[in-house]
Amino acid sequence: MSARTKARKRALDILYGADLREISLNSAIAAESERASHEPARQESWRYALQIVTGITEHGDEIDELIETYAQGWTIDRMPVLDRALVRIGIWEIMFNDEVPDAVAISEAVKLAEELSTDDSAGFVNGLLGRIAQLRA
Repeated sequence: MSARTKARKRALDILYGADLREISLNSAIAAESERASHEPARQESWRYALQIVTGITEHGDEIDELIETYAQGWTIDRMPVLDRALVRIGIWEIMFNDEVPDAVAISEAVKLAEELSTDDSAGFVNGLLGRIAQLRA
């Protein structure tokens, strides 16, 4: 598993945990940063996970507006917590990280949805991120 794939899972854990515990992303980042400081072997994945979550905090309003606009029939509050976190990661990679090709961002998010979420989640994530990627085309 690549370092970026591991980092996406770490970012997902941070976003999911913060949402469930109803704490700020900044608090979740601080807690995970403390934990990461004691795990030097995981530093490479931590750096990218931090970049993802920090990017989501910086662009959260824009990301959530895209979700609300393009998630046909779904509001952010109605989405499963895990799916909401996955699409936020995918949108950040598509819209704000030029190092990751759109197809990779979508594929990684869909793969995580298949592994971790509901039977319908992968299709939902794929469709939503595909619509967002078309905005850049």
